[in-house]
Amino acid sequence: MGGILKNVLILFGGNSFEHVISCKSVNFIINNIDTNKFNYKLVGIDYDNEWYEVTNIDIIDENWFTKDLNKIVNIIEYAKKFDIVFPMIHGNTLEDGKLQSMFELYNIKYVGCDSYSSIICYDKLLTKLFLEKYSIPQVPYVIYNKNTNINNIEYPVIVKPCKCGSSLGINVAKNKKELKKYIKKALKYDSNIIIEKFIKNNRELECAILQDNKKLIVSDIGEIINNGSWYDFDAKYVNQNNTIISNIDKNLKEEIKNYSKNIFNIMKCKGLSRIDYIYDLDDKKLYFNEINTMPGFTEISMFPKLINNTGIEFKDIITKLLNM
Repeated sequence: MGGILKNVLILFGGNSFEHVISCKSVNFIINNIDTNKFNYKLVGIDYDNEWYEVTNIDIIDENWFTKDLNKIVNIIEYAKKFDIVFPMIHGNTLEDGKLQSMFELYNIKYVGCDSYSSIICYDKLLTKLFLEKYSIPQVPYVIYNKNTNINNIEYPVIVKPCKCGSSLGINVAKNKKELKKYIKKALKYDSNIIIEKFIKNNRELECAILQDNKKLIVSDIGEIINNGSWYDFDAKYVNQNNTIISNIDKNLKEEIKNYSKNIFNIMKCKGLSRIDYIYDLDDKKLYFNEINTMPGFTEISMFPKLINNTGIEFKDIITKLLNM
């Protein structure tokens, strides 16, 4: 680049249940971005979807928007000043294709999957329906609505909002009473609910993919070590040391890598994704669980850990994404 630094706009926050996770992720990004290659500015989006310049990086916590900040009136013109936007955003309204659509409409370059891929991947039901056509193995499930008969459900089941991340709104029901309670909780996050067979004796496995130009870097397999019955919000973001590089069988490892590469391509992902699986230890069967198009970038997040394990430094992960 001849000494010319690329100008980067890093977004965080948003009107989402995952706002706080976005704040954690953006701290990781600014602590690891290569400032010899990139000039960056931070813009936070509050719960009212107002955009603000953030110049003091010490205030990026869950209360960042309570400070005296400069409000951005014309977000399109502001974003157009930059070479690329890094939307370090998790959750509804900004990871689900809406933000990506806006960037595409105004020809603003950005990191990550496009609007098409983001819309499909963010909706767990759409993802399931899409991948069923490609014979990707999935745990048996039903879609809950007001006409669903829950009397014939076999327990335990896991209850999930179709559109939400960070394990929010997800619970395991062991009987009809719990199922009703957890459906009500899940409906706070989304109007569509998935009720899925809960595999009790399982291993939770994850694979990260980083795109380096046209080459896909497929990580080794990570595993969730969890003292609870499943990988909930606290296990992801509160407790430490719960993710490891798995020592699974070589054949299972290759199966996961091959599925991950295929899913990344089927869903037309770009830049990065983390793909999650459940392995049934009783039946010795692997199931696709979900895909995340803007995975967490916190100090304990699986995506940067897995890509780092391939030999790529954290700052180089960010550099590859910004240079796509």
